[in-house]
Amino acid sequence: MLNVQSLSKVYGKKQILNSVTFTAKPGEIIGLVGENGAGKSTMLQILATLSQPTSGSISLYNEAYHKNKKQLRKKIGFVAQDIALWEEFTVKENMVFFEKLSWKNKSKGELRQLCRDMKLEKWDEAVKTLSGGMKRKLNLAISLIHEPMLLLLDEPTVGIDLKSRKEIGSYLYELAKNHGKMIIYTSHDMDEINSLCERIYCIGNDPFYHQVLQDYGKEPIML
Repeated sequence: MLNVQSLSKVYGKKQILNSVTFTAKPGEIIGLVGENGAGKSTMLQILATLSQPTSGSISLYNEAYHKNKKQLRKKIGFVAQDIALWEEFTVKENMVFFEKLSWKNKSKGELRQLCRDMKLEKWDEAVKTLSGGMKRKLNLAISLIHEPMLLLLDEPTVGIDLKSRKEIGSYLYELAKNHGKMIIYTSHDMDEINSLCERIYCIGNDPFYHQVLQDYGKEPIML
């Protein structure tokens, strides 16, 4: 379980997150929504151990974040908004390269199957020739090489076609429901968030998101 208690983040004089408390359990997909600048990406960066909170506490499976980040990072996968791939490398070369940096040893066959599971069949093609959707899938596949328990996704389907969005969504649902992953997901696509996430948290006070969630028949949960 992920347990976030009274988490706050201040940059200079600006309060980004204010005493945020929530939990996530294995098998859950949780959505984070809010206007730009509300703190969604900041929250994911803190959960990924890439940024320090100003105050508050976080634990993952009862292991406190402030005690052993190196061990915790073995349990966390993070996909940022920006695609981070070697454009001149093939899909195979990217997967092999990042496997060498991973805590898990994977054969080329296992790496290829991971891509196939996400409907990413291209293997020997250079990344620069791939569509945006295929690049997003590859980015996600790389984040899963070390088999994380907690997967943090910051706008993982932004700017891609509907087919790729649906395929990624189906794969994430499979990861959560059949493999017990905890997934925390940000998106501005409210249809996507509504269909994929059991719980949806609103960061910030923008009434637009409250109303949209109520229109979907869901009670907004404020952070």
